[in-house]
Amino acid sequence: MVGARQDPHAHMHAQTRTRERRLRLANEAARLMAEGGVRDYQQAKRKAAQRLGIFDDASLPRNREIADALRNYQRLFLGESQPLALRQRREAAQRALAFFQAFSPRLVGPVLDGTADAHAPITLHLHCDDPDAIARWLDDHRIPAQSRNRRLRLDRERELDAPAWLFDAEGMAFEVTVLPLDGLRQAPLSPIDGRPMARASALQLLTLLANEDIATHEANQ
Repeated sequence: MVGARQDPHAHMHAQTRTRERRLRLANEAARLMAEGGVRDYQQAKRKAAQRLGIFDDASLPRNREIADALRNYQRLFLGESQPLALRQRREAAQRALAFFQAFSPRLVGPVLDGTADAHAPITLHLHCDDPDAIARWLDDHRIPAQSRNRRLRLDRERELDAPAWLFDAEGMAFEVTVLPLDGLRQAPLSPIDGRPMARASALQLLTLLANEDIATHEANQ
């Protein structure tokens, strides 16, 4: 049939253009996250698409591509400010994990994966079958907090609308999300790659900080 066979050169050119648009979108989304304080990958992706005028689905980057672009952006343009902000938040997270010790806390998100900057909240998962216990705990310690719901994907079939609280401490933003106790057995899925979310206990974070200190000391020798 005439016209049924696609020109291979045209096909390759179209693929190249799609890859270029995906890269441009990933880089713009990363810039919005680094400079504008946008923390949600989907929101950053939508804003980047609007700014660049690119709306075809094939050109939309995956969250993992944006995360990689964010790391590159931070390395190239944020110099020492991002590692300093990250270290401050990891140290504050260590104190927060001790504060919430009764609720089997785990550190998750950018502070753990290393992409946190001065805009990033310190995100914890707390585990308790009585979500109101967290509200009482915050109230008992006179910590004003705003309530939210966070939708988490537990696996490929199940989602959970989990209660969350946002508050400020030590000049930094915190977000604590409450999961049932059995959530300790398996982490929710990461919005970046769809795998179980990386998370760290107080001991694991302490080990991470100690390893950072060793690496810094060796680099300065």
